[in-house]
Amino acid sequence: MTKTEEPSFRDRPKNIDPKGFRKWVYAKKPKGKWYNRRTAVSILLLIFFIFAPIIKVNDNPFMLLDIENRKFIIFGVIFWAQDILILAFLMLSFIFFILLFTVTFGRIWCGWLCPQTIFLEMVFRKVEFWIEGTVAQRKKLDKSPWTKEKIIKKTAKHTIFILLSILMTNMFLQWFIGPERLWEIITGSISEHYKGLAIMLGISAFFYWVYSSIREQICTMFCPYGRMQGVLLDKKSVIVAYDYKRGEPRGAKTGGDCISCNRCVSVCPTGIDIKDGTQLECVNCTACIDECNIVMTKINKPKGLIRFASVEGIENKKASVWSARTKAYTAVLVVLLGIFVYMLASRPTVEATILRTPGSTFMETKDNKISNTFNIRLINKTHKEAVLTLKLLSHKGKIQIAGSEIRVKDQGKFQTIFILTIDKKQITSDKMEIQFGLFNKDKLLDKIEVNFVSP
Repeated sequence: MTKTEEPSFRDRPKNIDPKGFRKWVYAKKPKGKWYNRRTAVSILLLIFFIFAPIIKVNDNPFMLLDIENRKFIIFGVIFWAQDILILAFLMLSFIFFILLFTVTFGRIWCGWLCPQTIFLEMVFRKVEFWIEGTVAQRKKLDKSPWTKEKIIKKTAKHTIFILLSILMTNMFLQWFIGPERLWEIITGSISEHYKGLAIMLGISAFFYWVYSSIREQICTMFCPYGRMQGVLLDKKSVIVAYDYKRGEPRGAKTGGDCISCNRCVSVCPTGIDIKDGTQLECVNCTACIDECNIVMTKINKPKGLIRFASVEGIENKKASVWSARTKAYTAVLVVLLGIFVYMLASRPTVEATILRTPGSTFMETKDNKISNTFNIRLINKTHKEAVLTLKLLSHKGKIQIAGSEIRVKDQGKFQTIFILTIDKKQITSDKMEIQFGLFNKDKLLDKIEVNFVSP
């Protein structure tokens, strides 16, 4: 690869000048096959972001992360605090999926799936292109004095940015409190919800700051994922790459296909030159691929000078993405997913917790019987109402439950108190272990072991 004007070693990101000041990136509006595909993916993800908490599955949201009540609904499946181990395996599976995806396909998560990129490139930048126009028009507007036209355009753009940030925040809150609760807060009195309003406005201000000012610096300076790719990528990883074998030496009359037009740089949202090789700022957005293909078509050269390819594929024309690491990550991912599926399928349909009532000891009756008071807490994880029966399995005794029956609504909770009385002849120690069985008709749902105290 021939040397460019930039040295091979860089001690700063492309959007920072030698004095450490910010260089504003004026990215050209992309167009082409890959941009259209990315737009379609972004639209689907935005629809999912907006409607996932609204869509109902068995009268429950499709997605809800209710941290306050420790209730998490993921793809219609409810997880409670007692399912934290299952959720842990789900999160580990997701992390290994991202690692495997990065090792295999580079930083495609950042360019295609990351919310930061989707909202910046597919929402806020589109507003900017619509109001301020092309790169040349935007540069001219920013350098011009504050005329009437500039005031109108800047005011319109930032007003829309603020409204979009507020809308984003409210859509984001749906994931944590649900659409019903959100609507209740929006339509309620400000005096009753001033704390929630303050939090919403604070998050909105942060989003506005990110998408109007910080922008690509989130990816190049704050997000650790860009630095991770230096460890995760290898020669077999498929990334957005410049085919230097075909493009060099550069120039219209030198024999290589690259004519040094730098159109790939003009369209890059982080301002890098893909011809310099893999860089942490590259988010695999494919804008440079589309732009280069347009140039190749105009000069009657084959498309794909910049394309998805691996270093090994360019050097040796080998397309295999399988390496020892990808095989290892795949094996671990399969194991984690297998454990997650098994734990999800085998978890009890009703979660039962029985504890002795705090502050109570035991009661002794005249007929030589001992009684303990217990609290029982039930969580129904099914979509059907459950009428349950509690029985003592390990001993003979009498259970007296407060209320007529144990009836737990679908996906609901139930809590009550009961008294267990056992004959003294059965008691073997002052802290005897006993076992309860929770039944739905004749079907045993769960076994619970507790201590029974006595003199």
